[in-house]
Parts: sequence; C-alpha cells; structure tokens
Amino acid sequence: MVVGYVDPNFPNPMGPHDARIVIYGYTPSLAVGILGVALFLLASGLHLWLLLKTKTWYFSTMLVGLVLEIVGYIFRILSSQQDPYSIPWFVVQYFTIVVAPVFFSAAIYTIVSVLISIYGREHAVLPPNVILGVFITFDVVATIIQIAGAALVGVAYSNEKDPTTPSNILLAGLSIQVASFAIFLVVLGWTLIRARQSSAKVSSVFLTTLILATLAIFLRTCFRVAEGAEGLMSALSVHEAYFGALEFAPVVVAVFLLAYGHPGRYLKRPGRQDEKRMEPNAGMTS
Repeated sequence: MVVGYVDPNFPNPMGPHDARIVIYGYTPSLAVGILGVALFLLASGLHLWLLLKTKTWYFSTMLVGLVLEIVGYIFRILSSQQDPYSIPWFVVQYFTIVVAPVFFSAAIYTIVSVLISIYGREHAVLPPNVILGVFITFDVVATIIQIAGAALVGVAYSNEKDPTTPSNILLAGLSIQVASFAIFLVVLGWTLIRARQSSAKVSSVFLTTLILATLAIFLRTCFRVAEGAEGLMSALSVHEAYFGALEFAPVVVAVFLLAYGHPGRYLKRPGRQDEKRMEPNAGMTS
C-alpha cells in the first residue's frame, strides 16, 4: 500500500524520475503558480528599472532572488499540469523558493549598512562592514546546508528511502537562517533607536517599508522552520493554504515594499551631492 498523497485525477506516469506519491502532499495549484510567475516578473521589472535608474548596485541581490522565485513557480506550474510526481521538479521548485529569500535578506543587510553610514557609526551597534560580513556569512552557510538537504531529500525519494535525515539537514540550515535573522532584527531595532540621536534624518516612509518587509521575510522563514520541524507530509507541508499564506504572500509583500521603498529613491551615501536623502519630490523628512 502506498503511504502518502496520490492524486486520483492524475495517474502516476511511473517514469524513472517519478515518486510513488506526490511529494508536495497535494497537487500544486495552477492559479498560485501563474500568480507567482506574474507577480515576481512584475517585481523583477520594477527592481531592474530602479536599479538601472538609481545605480544602487549593492541592491542587485534582489534581482537574483526574484529570478529564483520565477523559476520555482514555473516548476510548480509544470508539476500542476504535467507531472506532480516528478522528483526533479519538486526539488528544483523547493530549492529555488527556499533559497530566494536569502538574497532578499542580503539586500536588507546592505540597506542597514548604508543607513549606518548616513546616521554615523557612533549611533550603530556594529560597524556596517561587520554587519555585512557576519550576517551574509551566516546566510551563505545556511544556504549551503539547505541546498545539501534539499538535494538529499530528492535522492532519498528517488531511491524510495527514509528522507528523515536529509530533512533534518535542511531543517538545520533553516534554523541557522532564522536564528541569524532574529539577531539581525535586534541589531536593526537597536540601530534605529540609537539613530534618533543623529542629526541625519531618513524618510519615515522608507523606514516603515524596510521594517515591514524585514518582518515579512522573517515570518516566512519562521514558517519554513516550523514546516521543517514537523517534517515532510505533516500538516504544514501538505496543505497549500499554508504555503500560500505563509510563504508566497509574505515574500510578495516584501519584494513590492522594497520596490516602493527602494533605497535608490530615499538614501544616499555620505559625500554624494547629486542625490537627496529624503522622500522623492518631498520637502520634509522625519
């Protein structure tokens, strides 16, 4: 007897790369897949335009993450329409969608680095180069572990073996990521509190969008840790409603907030006289 979800409306092709069950725990929704591709394509266009217009090259990791999101949702569409049992398609979409927010986090780290340069290092908890070095290093380590875990999960299902150990490896990577991001939230909050003493002012709109986008990414990361802790084929992983509400929606909100509150529109590094450190076309800062 096959244990796991089998779509009664989608016969298993039983190809060499097909699992005996649908590893998702459900057949992915075509609507979610199309919506994901469309929204992330739109966000990519916005971020590319803003990147070229403002030349904020340090924020280019946003585009890398968006490309990964698009690839992931393309493979969810393929799974929903052609073969939900395909192990390679599951692994590709899982890997790209799980890893993409790491690049969004890196972009947020660079924003904080620029903010510290604006406010003055005396108002920061840590120097900007330390923030970039420490948190990006944690993300790189976490990403490598997640890639290894996702690949091993695919191998385990291909060989019809217990995926518990590779799932735990994946969980370890996610746990490192959520722990480091939680520490970063403390650093961000502390920096913004101390920055009140700085004579430099940054748009409240920008700071609000930054905080909301950061919290959205953190919510999504916490969901992935909870999902990994429960294990594959558990409640959080076999209901696409959780995926839509706690993975898809927070990331969409974050990338569009970071487009609206793009640092190229609101920030300038000290010494650059051709840009304004305030809201575009506005005469006030807060």
